[in-house]
Amino acid sequence: MSFEQQLRKVLTQDGFLAALDQSGGSTPKALRLYGIQETEYSGEEAMYTKVHEMRTRIITSPAFNGDRILGAILFENTMDRQIQGKGSAQYLWEQKRVVPFLKVDKGLANEADGVQMMKPMPDLGKLLERASKQGVFGTKMRSVIKQASPSGIAAVVAQQFEVGMQILEGGLVPIIEPEVDIECPDKAEAEDLLETALLSHLDELSPEQVVMLKLTLPEVDNLYTRLIEHPCVVRVVALSGGYSRHKANARLARNEGMIASFSRALSEGLSATQSDAEFNAALDEAIASIFEASRT
Repeated sequence: MSFEQQLRKVLTQDGFLAALDQSGGSTPKALRLYGIQETEYSGEEAMYTKVHEMRTRIITSPAFNGDRILGAILFENTMDRQIQGKGSAQYLWEQKRVVPFLKVDKGLANEADGVQMMKPMPDLGKLLERASKQGVFGTKMRSVIKQASPSGIAAVVAQQFEVGMQILEGGLVPIIEPEVDIECPDKAEAEDLLETALLSHLDELSPEQVVMLKLTLPEVDNLYTRLIEHPCVVRVVALSGGYSRHKANARLARNEGMIASFSRALSEGLSATQSDAEFNAALDEAIASIFEASRT
């Protein structure tokens, strides 16, 4: 029953996704921005413990709940840990009414043909089984487009949908994320190519095969209207992509029907040294601004 409740929430309610899935090389940077230096921990396990403490503080804050936040994207290591005695995904849904998603990709391959494809995911089937048992609703996987390369973009989208089919067969809803780098020199052209490629693959889906899309905020406002309106798309969410929260919110508000899935822009201004009152106030302000930008 919860899957149907979660699907209805993501489909119909105002709000946005909180991306709490920094992993690997991006974790030390996330911790530095939060005020925790690399001298304060030693080794990968200690690093992930520190970042789990940060995520736990965010998720357990009174400001963080299902009234404004539709879902949260978790890193595998976070899914495998607990929050207040419950599995992280279980806590999100049962305590906060926030739909849990899981980042499943294993990082990016080296750039070729203007894009970075996803690395192989040989254990994806086992990961999907584990995620399903823990109450995860959907997944996220990221590729990056750095040039307006027709063949490169076609390859990225084909790979995303190929893996997406495996995720659908596993009973979860995939978030397809072909990110266009905000430094891409021909970003608008790349986004036109991407929209065409995405529509082509969406049109091949059957009505019961539904996906989500996570895309960079486009150069041309409302470029992705046809994707948002496609019957096989649950939601089109926007990544902040390196824009400040203020700039990301401004761009998002101009794109009707897109909602946020911000990571760094969500945690911007949060610090380990803040008191709980200061932390909760800063998080509430961030969530309120992103929620408003997502309602257009």
